Amino acid sequence: MRVFLEHETIKLSKTTIHKYMNKELGLKSVVRRKRPGYVRGHAHKIFPNLLNQDFTANNKNTKWCTDFTYLFLTDGSKYYNCSIIDLYDRSVVASINGKEITSDLAIRAVKKAIASQPTIKNKLLLHSDQGSQFTSKEFVEFCKSMKITQSMSKAGYPYDNAPMERYYNTLKNEKLNLHYYHSEKELDQAVSDFAYIWYNHMRPHSYNHNLTPFEARFKSEKSSLKCYKNA
Repeated sequence: MRVFLEHETIKLSKTTIHKYMNKELGLKSVVRRKRPGYVRGHAHKIFPNLLNQDFTANNKNTKWCTDFTYLFLTDGSKYYNCSIIDLYDRSVVASINGKEITSDLAIRAVKKAIASQPTIKNKLLLHSDQGSQFTSKEFVEFCKSMKITQSMSKAGYPYDNAPMERYYNTLKNEKLNLHYYHSEKELDQAVSDFAYIWYNHMRPHSYNHNLTPFEARFKSEKSSLKCYKNA
């Protein structure tokens, strides 16, 4: 909130903002649901952790992170989301929902991410956990056919995929846990709007020095174009 206000040329300390939000407006934190246990399937192949918690990238579309999370409707129906973010600027390059947590949903997410990018010139590293969706024969062979190098976190160690964990925390704390969703269509629209409009284009990100992912990417592309013209 302090960053948002600074964008509007209003400068206040975090303590002052907290006082207004907590004491005067009566705003309270949102308590998240307990994470349900996933049933672990058979792993076709497990890959080493090539990312090794290096969550930086010198170029776009060179290091992607992916994961699954659960979503709920008001009637208790459970859905899953598979998202992919680019570590270069933390932009969401794919977000897709499904009724089942499967390798097919993971493959469709990667296909959507690739289709959203004009060109992928460099070797692409895709980092995930060791979920059966990513270790399955179908997903492994798909990545191999697309010349994507897989990397995986250590089992039961979410810190190895911290940017994805942070994105999902933000999605739930700032959107999903604040509203009720009565249909699959409502839920799909909410997740899509959050990822592609709010998160990518409107929400400042500390990794980008408080620029949005879109602003960070545009600034980089503009700088590269300037260097090219001056060469």
